[in-house]
Amino acid sequence: MSQSFPPQEPSSAVNSTRSSFTYLDPPQSPSENGQQRLGPHGLRIAEIAARGEEEFEHYGGDDIHEPPPKPPAIGGAGLPSVQTIDANMVTWDGPDDPTNPQNWTVRYKWAVTFVIIVMTVNVTFASSAPSVASHKILTQFHIEKEVSYLVTTTFLLGYVFGPSFWGPGSELVGRKPIFVISMLAYTLFILGQALAPNIETLLVTRFFSGFFAVAPLTNSGGVIADIWPAVGRGPAMTLFTASVFLGPVLGPIIAGFIIQSSVTWRWVFWVMLIFAGVCSIVMFIFMPETYSPIILQKKVKRLRKEDPVGSKHLYCEHEKQDWSYMGVIRRTLFRPAKMLVLEPILLLITIYTAVVYGLLYALFQAFPIVFVTRRGFTISQNGLIFIGVGIGTTVGSIINHLTTRHYPALIKKWKGFPPPENRLYGAMVGSPALVVGIFWFGWTGEFSTVPWYVPAISTIFVGAGIGLIFMSFLSYLVDTYLMYSASAFAANTAVRSAVAAAFPLFTTQMFTNIGVHWACTIIGLIGLLFVPSPFLFYKYGARIRAHSKFAPCLDLQIAAEMKLEKEEQEMKGMSTEKERMGLSSA
Repeated sequence: MSQSFPPQEPSSAVNSTRSSFTYLDPPQSPSENGQQRLGPHGLRIAEIAARGEEEFEHYGGDDIHEPPPKPPAIGGAGLPSVQTIDANMVTWDGPDDPTNPQNWTVRYKWAVTFVIIVMTVNVTFASSAPSVASHKILTQFHIEKEVSYLVTTTFLLGYVFGPSFWGPGSELVGRKPIFVISMLAYTLFILGQALAPNIETLLVTRFFSGFFAVAPLTNSGGVIADIWPAVGRGPAMTLFTASVFLGPVLGPIIAGFIIQSSVTWRWVFWVMLIFAGVCSIVMFIFMPETYSPIILQKKVKRLRKEDPVGSKHLYCEHEKQDWSYMGVIRRTLFRPAKMLVLEPILLLITIYTAVVYGLLYALFQAFPIVFVTRRGFTISQNGLIFIGVGIGTTVGSIINHLTTRHYPALIKKWKGFPPPENRLYGAMVGSPALVVGIFWFGWTGEFSTVPWYVPAISTIFVGAGIGLIFMSFLSYLVDTYLMYSASAFAANTAVRSAVAAAFPLFTTQMFTNIGVHWACTIIGLIGLLFVPSPFLFYKYGARIRAHSKFAPCLDLQIAAEMKLEKEEQEMKGMSTEKERMGLSSA
């Protein structure tokens, strides 16, 4: 039975997709069609863009090869040797192959993006919702207050260890099987939390639930890279990043009303279970496989089944890779750690986003001190304060969209690979906005004589700052590392989750012992140290990337060719002018 695929769109200059390894063929001059013949630099630019686009689309940020040396134009030792085309290797059936995720319709791509956004909202909702029930839990199980904070911490610790399994798992078996396995297990472990007879069971099931729940956070960026070209990737990434914060914001709001009602605290987990079950069903029905190597592997198996004799020599690239234990470990554990140590861009962004992510989870303990203890709010009213953070992240999404409206024009000018530093405008707004929001919240929240709405309004600035920083910097990481961005994301996710897991353990003590104002002052000063980072990356990012092993720097290669082409045109113009003047004198 023939397999059906989403309808395809007519290809365009931006959204066209070549079959695998067609970049090995020199770009053909279009003079046969009556168009102007490309010069040598134009051909070279087309070749650079074709190589980069093909490799990024094929692996979706999960390139299994080691990075090649950079060309001499940007300080490298030379170009890598060109592979020869093997006729037995199965690739796409031309540039308009409907099985290629890059050729799906925009409507279908947005539907797939919506599925991963829903999963992300769900798993991040589960990270924060139980924090509201900590007082009820400690009463039920007769535990210390500090132990009750582990309900959030253990879940986030699962976020730390999960990426090492789900990232490589998606490379080995594909995106969808990993989503199915992880979402099913995550949902079942929520059932264990709802029925937990003691705190030990609750904490163990929370850890494993977080371990499986991190799969959408780890692999959704790869899905976006699988299906979206450069033009659509920015908006899709913005909405995905916003969903990372929408879940933690919704958690305290919904859980607050549950705790305030007549039902038991276990209904927080029952609601989580229902939500997770619905999301898992939606994913199972509507989520297709998007990872190109796995799709091509299925194609090879189908061809072998249809014609065993004629197809016996056919293979796909995925089958020839090193899937040994050490080979996988090198790519999934050693590479992210190596990048974190050797890549200053990744290291600084990871430290910054870790502090910001930790601040988000610190708010779960800080808000009750400001609004419940000092102003007498109920638990449900305290949860409503998170609406301000949600408004802020929404405003941040709008600002990020406005600051990247010029990106389609840049993509056209730079043949699909504009300088990544153009993604940093959002962070330039978000970094100072976050510091303002933190100081505002701290120095107005400490004193009960200040009306409640004054610190509540500050949460809009906090939410906008957090959202803009993440949207801008995560997009910057994708555009900087391209086919190695999955490893950068794995390192970033693990470190920031570890920091966020630690924050709830000391937030209450810090805000109580030294006061909300001084606690926020410490956090604000740390944030102030990082305010210059997007501006410095914008100015010096290209220079840093030129010395990076893992940043492909395709924009720098294209810029070098553009510069040479411009110099040659200027020299040619000068020669023509001299000849004209010589003829004039004669």
